[in-house]
Amino acid sequence: MIIQQGQHLALDRGNPLSEPSVKFICYLLFGVLTPFLVWYALRLPSFLGNYMPNTAIATSIAAFFTWYTLEKFRFYAKARILSYVVPINLLTFGSAFAIIGLFRAPYSTSLFLSGFAATIITSYLLTALTRFGSRTEYIAPGGQVTELREQANRVLANSPAELSRMIDNRELFGSIVGDLHFDHPPEWARLFAKAALHGIPVYHYRQISELVTGQVRIDHLSENVLGSLIPNLPYMAVKRGVDVLAVFVALPVLLPVFVIIAILIKIDSQGQVFFIQDRVGFRGEVFRLVKFRTMVPREIGNTPEAQREDSMTQSDDDRITRLGRFIRKVRLDELPQAWNVLKGEMSWIGPRPEAMSLSEWYESQIPFYSYRHIVRPGLTGWAQVNQGHVTNLNDVNAKLRYDFYYVKNISHWLDMLIALKTIRVVLRGLGAK
Repeated sequence: MIIQQGQHLALDRGNPLSEPSVKFICYLLFGVLTPFLVWYALRLPSFLGNYMPNTAIATSIAAFFTWYTLEKFRFYAKARILSYVVPINLLTFGSAFAIIGLFRAPYSTSLFLSGFAATIITSYLLTALTRFGSRTEYIAPGGQVTELREQANRVLANSPAELSRMIDNRELFGSIVGDLHFDHPPEWARLFAKAALHGIPVYHYRQISELVTGQVRIDHLSENVLGSLIPNLPYMAVKRGVDVLAVFVALPVLLPVFVIIAILIKIDSQGQVFFIQDRVGFRGEVFRLVKFRTMVPREIGNTPEAQREDSMTQSDDDRITRLGRFIRKVRLDELPQAWNVLKGEMSWIGPRPEAMSLSEWYESQIPFYSYRHIVRPGLTGWAQVNQGHVTNLNDVNAKLRYDFYYVKNISHWLDMLIALKTIRVVLRGLGAK
């Protein structure tokens, strides 16, 4: 069987604008060159000086990184790229502007802003025209393809002969999706090979399902499911260095915030400022997680059931203080975990660590639950930005599928996407309990 390997699927084959090289040329022509020519035509040569070349270099580099970042993001599930066009442009052009200021290089504000505006428009139009799901998916019957959700662009293809005719006539501009672990009849196997030879993507249904849901379904741990049982080790080493550096960079901002929140907690309710709890973390090791206290203390029974119930926070939990409800909503209660990050017990981004009582219960009920501990837990993660807080076993199963998606696809691009999603979640106050 022919399987389109890897996460980088050809999502919109047949649309020339979906080709990365074509997009890059569009960025150069419409995001950089066009505003420069217009600006140059409206200026007298005597006013140019060093402004134009310096600004041209900065704007071109920012446009390049905008193109490159959005191109990387579109291969991850639930990216909703259109919503990240403005943030990514602000990030790239803001960084370029900061570098110009750092080196005190002469530049033109009007030219820089013109390139910024033109690149945003170019980004938005290209992203809108090449979004995932705009091409037809022809579903080959057989096996587990019935697990795929119904969508307007999905068509059940009962006749391999009809698809073969469409390929011959160059009428098939989408992709073919099937259960490639299923023993299809010879005519379907020949069709898969023919489609691949003609440059038409042939996907295993789970690749499409993961790309749409952002979850990896758990049947058994094998290379067919996760690609490798050990995640990207080189990136994990680099990520550790970035985590430590980020703590030191953020410390001047975090310390005044910590002092203010600590004072407000003491004024709002009686009890300690910090809440410390044993959690299960990296490689299954237990560590002491630090948070700002957001609840009033209460007596806890010695039974496992009582401890599990105490570890679960409900939407209407009467233990939450007035101040606690606010800082939980905007996730400020998690900030002291920068200490856990510095100690190497956590990362800024990763699966959320569970209380020992909950982790032991989940592990006894859900096969392979402990595999989520193969990466460092985080203050925020893929499950948190897509699902939010969970309080029952069914939700935990879904959360675990999100965690497995993160482990399978761990990269700096996915971490960057999670960081942007976290900002959105915090601003909207979603998912907190």
